[in-house]
Amino acid sequence: MLCFTRQDPWVLPEPRDLNPLPLTTPYPPPGRERLRHLVIGSPDGVRSTIHTLHVLNYADQMTWSQLIAIPESGILITPEQGEAFSYLIRHRQVS
Repeated sequence: MLCFTRQDPWVLPEPRDLNPLPLTTPYPPPGRERLRHLVIGSPDGVRSTIHTLHVLNYADQMTWSQLIAIPESGILITPEQGEAFSYLIRHRQVS
């Protein structure tokens, strides 16, 4: 899967005008399924969620990428053929 940043939010540019950012290695090791998690929110919310998943022994904090700022124009995510997408919206209390 690639994540593309767009220059203009109102016009879908030609593929040559997109700036791809690879989100993962292309193929999982044999016998493994690749699942990709996207946590999108405020920097504090993303860090808090990553920490919670670490405490639950789901994913070590060190396995996540550094935070990537989303430009004002947004992002375009392109899955690979045959992949599905689901998302969950949860709310957390901000202190």
